[in-house]
Amino acid sequence: MTDPVFALLVLAFLAVLAVFLLWPERGVVAWLVRLAGTTERVRMEDSLKHLYKCEYSGRPCSVDSLAGSVGVSGGKAVQLVGRLEELGLAQAVGEGFVLTEEGRTYALHIVRTHRLLERYLADRTGVLPEDWHQEAERREHKLTPAERESLASELGHPLYDPHGDPIPARDGARPDLTGVPLTSLEPGEVASIVHLGDEPREVYEAISAAGLTPSMTVRTLEAAPGEVRFETGGREVALKPVVARNVTVERLPGVSPAKMDGDTLADLTEGESARVLGIHPGLQGAQRRRLLDLGLVPGTVVEAEMRSATGDPTAYRIRGAVIALRRDQARWIHVDRRVKAGGRGDADGRGGGDRRGADGRESDDGRGVRGDPGAAVTPEA
Repeated sequence: MTDPVFALLVLAFLAVLAVFLLWPERGVVAWLVRLAGTTERVRMEDSLKHLYKCEYSGRPCSVDSLAGSVGVSGGKAVQLVGRLEELGLAQAVGEGFVLTEEGRTYALHIVRTHRLLERYLADRTGVLPEDWHQEAERREHKLTPAERESLASELGHPLYDPHGDPIPARDGARPDLTGVPLTSLEPGEVASIVHLGDEPREVYEAISAAGLTPSMTVRTLEAAPGEVRFETGGREVALKPVVARNVTVERLPGVSPAKMDGDTLADLTEGESARVLGIHPGLQGAQRRRLLDLGLVPGTVVEAEMRSATGDPTAYRIRGAVIALRRDQARWIHVDRRVKAGGRGDADGRGGGDRRGADGRESDDGRGVRGDPGAAVTPEA
């Protein structure tokens, strides 16, 4: 008869082995799949991207930094740099390396492809935010130039990816890098988030879990030991300094903390009506599409009809239908509360009119500012 203790130990060992082999993204099988797909061309293109990022941020690029970014040994990094020099894509300057004009053009096309893919994954798929970067990394080397430009056209030629990074134009033009780390703000300062670092993955997961997105307005609070504290959207957030350093902001001098985010649907009292101004640009993907499908487009008049016994969710009357929304959903919807109580504007509840395009999507307000990660521009010539 089999010893039950021995059987349990064998079962436990097999379970641990299965996890070790099959763990998503980090298991041996996943590592072997990534390794098999990493060709010499992919490594070279990843190297060009690293050189571009160093150049754009004003940081020096060394063999060590390249090895760490691409995930290869120092010796392999030396070979990659040598190959880039042979092809006229990079050159040695002092103790580091920089892109040549030809290398910069190549790198910009790879970066453009990557950020367009991230924009696509955020807006059109159900891929989790923490997976956007890695999925774009996997696809970027397979997209042809024609497919890339077709994707850009389909997306409306967005200016920024979902992390706030500028998407280089087809001719390579891109805005100058601006902003400071969140950790550099003094208590009481108000700022707008312009960029979220998406590497390493663990840091971006912490940023995403905190509910932060580009264009959010924040006000810093007194720091606590080992924490950077701030408020945004009516709630207090605390991040470890190593995470907060990956949040880039632009100061907003003269902005009153009391008015820094304006009113949202979550601020309405029972029986109060308001007109929708728009959905926060930080909300993307399936959640944004659901709110648009419910009729929450600019101009729609909404009434907070009834709160649940616990205060959340709240039932809102939207175009004749009663829809329940949680507070964390309602706070994404910016409203103008200067509407008479019970007023529903036009008979269909649209008030100022439904600004949807012919495809049924919420129309762009034309601002094209950095705060709107999905802002569109006129198609390039």
